[in-house]
Amino acid sequence: MRKVLLAFVFALPVLVLSSCVYTPKSLYSWGGKINGTSMYEEYAYKHYKSQSPEALCGLLVTYESMINNPGGERMVPPPGICAEYGYMLLDPETARVFAETATDRQKSMIVRTDYAEYGVELLQREIEYYPEAKKFIEPIINRIKHQD
Repeated sequence: MRKVLLAFVFALPVLVLSSCVYTPKSLYSWGGKINGTSMYEEYAYKHYKSQSPEALCGLLVTYESMINNPGGERMVPPPGICAEYGYMLLDPETARVFAETATDRQKSMIVRTDYAEYGVELLQREIEYYPEAKKFIEPIINRIKHQD
């Protein structure tokens, strides 16, 4: 009995420590880390706080990166990212600000220049990834198509 107890006492720390080694992977990737937060959080906060052209460019590049290089277990962009990015691209002011303000590096990261068409594609992709978004996104797409 004493040997069993000793074995248990010595095995317990190994079991506890080995359980800490495994960390479950997140379902989605919100971009790399900056200042302890995700890139998305950092750039979204900067954009909505300052409304500066530079912050908008940083946010657009972050969206593009999250959509083209999804991570996490699902390997798709997080919910709402395609819709949010697509909706922003539908605003002609966004295209103008990006064209005037973005650095060459930022411009090279977003190669599409047909922003309105790309925006609609992203809204449709949101529905593809998250079918439950259809009832919110489809009216927006229909409104856009009836404007043309």
